[in-house]
This record gives sequence, C-alpha cells and structure tokens, in this order.
Amino acid sequence: MNSSARAFWLGSPGRGEIRDESLPEPGAGEVVVRTLYSGVSRGTETLVFRGGVPVSQHGAMRAPFQEGDFPGPVKYGYLNVGVVEAGPPELAGRTVFCLYPHQTRYVVPASAVTVVPERVPAGRAVLAGTVETAVNALWDAAPLVGDRIAVVGGGMVGCSVAALLARFPGVRVQLVDADPARATVAEALGVGFATPGDALDGCDLVVHASATEQGLARSLELLTAEGTVLELSWYGDRTVSLPLGEAFHSRRLVIRSSQVGTVSPARRGNRGYADRLALALDLLADPALDALITGECAFEELPEVMPRLASGEISALCHRVRYGTDA
Repeated sequence: MNSSARAFWLGSPGRGEIRDESLPEPGAGEVVVRTLYSGVSRGTETLVFRGGVPVSQHGAMRAPFQEGDFPGPVKYGYLNVGVVEAGPPELAGRTVFCLYPHQTRYVVPASAVTVVPERVPAGRAVLAGTVETAVNALWDAAPLVGDRIAVVGGGMVGCSVAALLARFPGVRVQLVDADPARATVAEALGVGFATPGDALDGCDLVVHASATEQGLARSLELLTAEGTVLELSWYGDRTVSLPLGEAFHSRRLVIRSSQVGTVSPARRGNRGYADRLALALDLLADPALDALITGECAFEELPEVMPRLASGEISALCHRVRYGTDA
C-alpha cells in the first residue's frame, strides 16, 4: 500500500498550503480510499478560510474527519469522492462518497463511506453533502402540493433546494438572487428566476440561503399571512438585524432554522444519517444537477484558488477539485 498522501490545510486565516501526510495501516473494518474529486462548499469553507467561525461554534462546526482546530492550522472539508483501493471485498474497487477533507488518499472506517450508485458520475457525486442538506431542509419545511415557494439565495445550498423542489407536483418555485447570471442555472434546474425586486410574493414558504440580512428581510416580505421562512444560512461571526416591528406579528409569520447536523425531527424516528446520504446520492442521478458545478481546478492549485473563492473573484457554486491518477 502507498502509505503517503498529500492534504490541503488552512495554515492560518487566509493562507492555505499542501502538506505531506503519512497514512496508517488499515485495520479490520477500514478502507483505503484514493480520491478522484473533492468539492469546495463555497459558503462554509470560505467562512472557515477567512477565520470567521465564532469561538462558541467551534465544536458545532467541526467536520467529521477534521484535524486541527479553528481558526488554524486546520484540515477542513467534507465533500470527497474516491475509489476504494483496499478494504472489505464488497467495497474493493467501488466508487464511494465520504465526508473527508481535501486529501489524495485516506484511511477511514468502512462505515464512513457510502457507495455511489453506478448511474451517478463520480464528478457529480461531490454534490452529495449539499444535496443531503437540501433533503434535510425539505424534511423540515414539509412543502405541500400546490405551494407557492421562493428560494432566496442562489448559492450551492439554495440551488440544491430549488432542484429538489422542481420535482414537487403543482408547486410554483422561483429562485431569487441578486446576480442575474443565476437565471441560467435556474433554467437548467427547471425553476423560475427573479431578482429580489421582481420576486413573486404571496409565498407559503420561503427557503432563505443567501447568508445576508437583506435576503432574510426580503424573504419575510415575500410571505403570505402565516407563511414560513426556513433559514438555512450560516452567518458565522456576523450579526443580523431584522424588521420584526412591521407586519411580522400581525401577519403571524414564522422564521424556522434548519441545519444538517441533526436529522430533521420529521424523519428522525425512521431515518438515520446513512439513509439521508444514500437518498441524496440517489437523487444525483439527475443530470440537471451538473449545473451546480461551476468551476474546477487541480488539487495542487487549491492554495492559490481558495483565496479567490473566498474573495468572490471566482463566483462559484460548487468548485470541484480533481486529483491525478497518481494521487
């Protein structure tokens, strides 16, 4: 077994580097995975990259296989697709998804990997973690047939939610974003598009994922009486102000949080984390979701690319990282 690997680390806020790693010998019930692709979850990972994780949230924000601590040095990430090089016979040679950081090879328990269905290309499977977030959000939101729904914020999570809502019968779904270029993505996903000023109101449900207070305020304005905003944004160390003194109480509006760290209470009794992730991977058979992958670089380029993603110079949804065959 090749016992060496390379990994992307955040050395300090704003500065990434590639480090050599030594892999342990796999034990019973463990697998060795050679990475094919990983994905940069732009919202969360760029917040980590700039050092914006509040001290109070250091524990909640830990990734499953994170090494180091915030603000750095830390090895962080959770969208990884690779091939099992060694392990139990039923997994050997299979393409798998794992919540692992950006690293060329790694050793994890076999229970930590999920087999990617054959009909799902490995390059698209990096979206599994974000589509899993969207699944959990819709378990929380419980949209109904015929609902009028807006998704405010056309980032990776918002677009994933919109893509799943496009499959619901009879619903009116509109993706709302300040960037008119997101209209192309919305069209590929099969949903409507509007800028914030032109969005349709009277919504039964608004899913908010813009991570801005302006977006959350606009989400409230788009609701019908007794409507709900499902809040998916992660604000890190930023404070958010809201106009709750206007018609918020008289219209009996609701703001509800949703977070992927726990399975939605609506399904917790009969679904676990593995079930949720397997469902997300199954949903990725839809080629329309390729629209969420808007950029790609080689693993070796990550130290130069991450600052550009964090600054917005590269305007990406999911930025895919490819690994060489000798990874």
